[in-house]
Amino acid sequence: MLKRRLFTPGPVPVPDRVRLAMAQPIINHRAADFLPVFRECRTKLQQVFQTKSPVVILSGSGTVAMEAAVSNVLSPGDEALVIRGGKFGERWAEICEAFGIQVTCIDVEWGKAVDPAAVAKALDQNPAIKAVYIQASETSTATRHPVKEVAEIVRRRDDCLMVVDAITAVGVYNVPMDAWGLDIVVSGSQKAFMLPPGLAFIAMSDRAQKFTKTAKCPRYYVDIAKEIKTLDKDQTAYTPAVSLLMGLAEALKIMVDEIGLEATWARTEKIAYVTREAMKSIGLKMLSEAPSPACTGVYLPDGIGADLRKYLIQVLGFTMADGQDQLKGKVLRIAHLGYFDGYDTITVIAAIEHALKAKGYNFKVGEATRCATELLSE
Repeated sequence: MLKRRLFTPGPVPVPDRVRLAMAQPIINHRAADFLPVFRECRTKLQQVFQTKSPVVILSGSGTVAMEAAVSNVLSPGDEALVIRGGKFGERWAEICEAFGIQVTCIDVEWGKAVDPAAVAKALDQNPAIKAVYIQASETSTATRHPVKEVAEIVRRRDDCLMVVDAITAVGVYNVPMDAWGLDIVVSGSQKAFMLPPGLAFIAMSDRAQKFTKTAKCPRYYVDIAKEIKTLDKDQTAYTPAVSLLMGLAEALKIMVDEIGLEATWARTEKIAYVTREAMKSIGLKMLSEAPSPACTGVYLPDGIGADLRKYLIQVLGFTMADGQDQLKGKVLRIAHLGYFDGYDTITVIAAIEHALKAKGYNFKVGEATRCATELLSE
């Protein structure tokens, strides 16, 4: 018997009680018994996003919220600044271009975080820029960008929005939307929220909502102003993913009421740190110079490459993420966000050691597992 274990930074494992909540008999999304479920979801999402602004729930992957963060606040011909330091930074630029937005990119070497001074310089050089698009956690490179520092620069301008893809940051570490002055924050269900893919979340500040009144980009289904209007009725504008919302209510109960956000952030930071130190102890090089706790990226030893990941999946039953684009077959990305704990961490580290040994890597077998065990017991 081969037990399958999922360690990708989305989708992540789903707790049994959340799966059971989703397995309840389907109810009508306009019926009275659905209203308290939706109300609980939207109010607890505000706690997770740390905002007084409304958090809209969309049916779709996180990318639908990214698209909404462009189409609902800008018009064709507007100018935007994009931090492009990985696959998802590239996605911001591609979405903007699809809507006819003029894009200026700050290209950051993969594995490095953006220098806030570069953002300040770009904004000074082009006062017409109306929005800055950035990842809090660039999953493709396992990198955390300095969102707080960048937001401080953007907020000096009344006519420029700070837009953050926090799909692998909200619920992973502290990203306080209101305290940092973030105008738009997006996330998705299959990350820290411990759900299957299918829900996207977008929160908009009052300032961002004013931009929706003048935005001319075409939109129909992802009309955030229309969705915000329906929130007071504890409804969505269109049919929501009812079963996923039942699961979301249960997941938020775990995150907010039972574990607590600070404890969730601390657990994730701890297992991310432990994993990085364990990988270093057997000579593996980190992918990121500014690592995100969402996942750990490590370069694979020379001559092993993609064979290691294939062995982990097919022989040991462990699925981890490959590198993307130029990193494909060169790195391994190990998830920490969501439904993982210290013992999961020890297990995946032991599996990586097993696979490295099987593929001929020369190291002291058991050293990474020992390192992880000691650090977790501190």
